[in-house]
Amino acid sequence: MMRPEANPVESSEERLLRENQELKRRLAELEGRAHGVSAPAVLWRPSRVTLWSLALGAALLIALAFVSGFVPFQKRNATLRAEAAEEAQSLPRVEVITVARAPTKSALQLPGSIQAVTEAPILARADGYVRRRIADIGDRVHSGQAVAEIEAPELDQQVLQAKATLEQAQAALEQAQASYQQGKSNMELAKITAQRWSTLNTKGVVSRQENDQYQSQYQAQLSNLQALDKAISAQRSSVTAAEANLSRLRNMQGYLVVRAPFDGVITQRNVDTGALVNAGNTLLFRIAQTATLRTYVNVPQASAGAIHIGQAALLTVSNIPGRTFTGTVARTANSLDPATRTLLVELHVPNADGALLPGMYCQVELNSPRVNPPLLIPSDALIVRTGAPLVARVKADHTIHLGPVEVGRDFGDRIEVLAGLQEGDTIIPNPGDSAREGLKVDPVARAAQ
Repeated sequence: MMRPEANPVESSEERLLRENQELKRRLAELEGRAHGVSAPAVLWRPSRVTLWSLALGAALLIALAFVSGFVPFQKRNATLRAEAAEEAQSLPRVEVITVARAPTKSALQLPGSIQAVTEAPILARADGYVRRRIADIGDRVHSGQAVAEIEAPELDQQVLQAKATLEQAQAALEQAQASYQQGKSNMELAKITAQRWSTLNTKGVVSRQENDQYQSQYQAQLSNLQALDKAISAQRSSVTAAEANLSRLRNMQGYLVVRAPFDGVITQRNVDTGALVNAGNTLLFRIAQTATLRTYVNVPQASAGAIHIGQAALLTVSNIPGRTFTGTVARTANSLDPATRTLLVELHVPNADGALLPGMYCQVELNSPRVNPPLLIPSDALIVRTGAPLVARVKADHTIHLGPVEVGRDFGDRIEVLAGLQEGDTIIPNPGDSAREGLKVDPVARAAQ
């Protein structure tokens, strides 16, 4: 069945109406086939206008896709090429800092070791056994407080023997004094007899021989009296020695009760009840005075001249965060250790609450004014190559100059410069391998940190 050709002069509304009717007819045919009703087969052929419309729409879609994709792509390429050209013509931008001096107030931080200001071992002064232990590790004791008792039966027997020796010496002294009195009486009698015989000899009544005999007896008695006097002195010395020995032993008995020599804390105990101790050899306890502690630090030679007695210091301990302890310089060695070239400094730190313990490790900060503070630069500003270390300095014409410097002390993140730079010079803090001699750059000040 032939389909009538479309009228070329029909309007678009008529064409759309005709196409709508054609679609309805085809839909009716499809429904008839579904119900078993056959209909004459009619093939649909689009009109020439429809084909041209479809072709024009496809062309428009292709053009629109080309415009929306290709044109922005070309613009982006042009922008990238322009930026690349501008970057190629521009100078490399680098961060710079100004060389400045260190603060006029120097804060020197050094490690220190905390010790007790007074520490002493407590030894036994008598041989014996520990009868009772009164104090233990960590106990706070006062001066004269008993910390242990020693039982020494041998010492008691020595005291009894010394008493007996003293009594013997006193008896011997009394005997010597009695002998002296007897000798004195004999001497007086011999003296009177010698005087009488001398008078009779002068009158010629007796012979000279008899007179000389009595005169000799008088001299013998006089010498005997002097000997008896010396014997008394010797016996008195024996009595004094016996008394001193007895007093020594009694004092030793007093040491049977071991007492603390000063106020402090028992930091060590080496004996227990029943232990055998020897005088002068057995360490019973160790006591430390912790109300005031001392700290030793080794100050380098460069800062030794700024340390003086009475100078304040700050101490920090890692296990007590957030707390600072104040101390003062008590004394210095006034001499440098030839091995380390450091000055030994002793600090006294009050420790009323007992927060600090002997043996702790601490950080000590010593503040001292400096007349001529050194120049400081970041440690990563150094260029370490063969020879002396270099620094990348940016000159006034914005060119890089690699110049050698002489470094001093190393503070970790900062380094002291002794020569090669002036205050106010501009340097690159982290030059890297791109810094070359004579390279022209665009310097930008680093933001404050």
